[in-house]
Amino acid sequence: MKAAVILFFLFSNIINAQNINSSEQPLTAKQKCIIAISSVAAKGDLPTLKTELNKGLEVGLTINEIKEVLVHLYAYCGFPRSIRGLQTFMEVLDERKAMGINDKMGADASPIHQEPAKYERGKKVLSELTKIPQERPSSGYGAFAPAIDTFLKEHLFADIFERDVLTYGERELVTISVLSAIGGVEPMLRSHLSISLNVGLTPGQLSEFVSIIRTTLGERAASDVQQVLDEVLKNTPQTSTVTQLPGDTAFPKGEKITGNNFTGTAYVFRIINPDSTFYTSIGNVTFEPKARTNWHKHPGGQILLVTAGMGFYQEKGKPAQLIRNGDVVRIPPDTVHWHGAAPDTGLTHIAISLNLEKGNVIWLEPVTEEQYKRSNFHE
Repeated sequence: MKAAVILFFLFSNIINAQNINSSEQPLTAKQKCIIAISSVAAKGDLPTLKTELNKGLEVGLTINEIKEVLVHLYAYCGFPRSIRGLQTFMEVLDERKAMGINDKMGADASPIHQEPAKYERGKKVLSELTKIPQERPSSGYGAFAPAIDTFLKEHLFADIFERDVLTYGERELVTISVLSAIGGVEPMLRSHLSISLNVGLTPGQLSEFVSIIRTTLGERAASDVQQVLDEVLKNTPQTSTVTQLPGDTAFPKGEKITGNNFTGTAYVFRIINPDSTFYTSIGNVTFEPKARTNWHKHPGGQILLVTAGMGFYQEKGKPAQLIRNGDVVRIPPDTVHWHGAAPDTGLTHIAISLNLEKGNVIWLEPVTEEQYKRSNFHE
């Protein structure tokens, strides 16, 4: 009875905490360059691609980020376009080096954990992207040609989407850019525009995307994309992105967290302390913009209930996920991860640490500035 009352109270207050003033952020210079590079590379316009590659490097995209964009292309428009894009990029780098320009290489992809099996990992990633549980298809093209379902889950969504050089949001920008360039794939474009909204891109940013497509691919392509986007937005409940530190949440902000396990400023209010009956602790944690935990793990697992703001959650070896008010994050036991606020937005969540008889949190190394920057959907 005590546990039921606690959970009812928590979820009731979460619902009440979701009416927050908000505004949208425009696409960043890097995001715009990713769209331009992807669309002209998929089109095969190599002279224009050279120009866009130079622009991307100038606004701060690393060599490895651009390489990842061009590699990602092949899953949607084939090896020839991807390889010609990479060859063109090599030429651009040689020309810049001859002019004395040394571009930043950037981080390599982290090793990917090979358990469970690829198909199961791909299903999990696709579920995260679509917000829909995935099973083996009983109808449609996946049932008609089971091999394509296997290839999609194991290669596209495990081998490719699990790589962390690009965020899910950045990979979706590449994907919808390529689909816009090749045309005639409205069902796939519709699906990936919806996924773009799921991973943190906003309707305003997708409208900006159409404007960039108009510049790189022409009016006809932009008109086709706009028509599909209008349909997606019409059928998608609109939510807002919070742009300030939440100030009206269900529980007090509590005391400032001290020590070496957090970067930046964060606060905690202890709601429930563990006892010998429940072996569970519940705390309200508030992060100021840019604040975050160290990498850590919970022997008994943890659940995060996001009540306000926006930030990131990332498991070791996987891309970061955008989390916003109303999201629920389930963290399995002994999973190394971190979570924290976005650069210009605070984050508040209720942290429920479970099965504490198995042990307390194990703190690890800090999240570096490079790791945090790579996690940021708005950087």
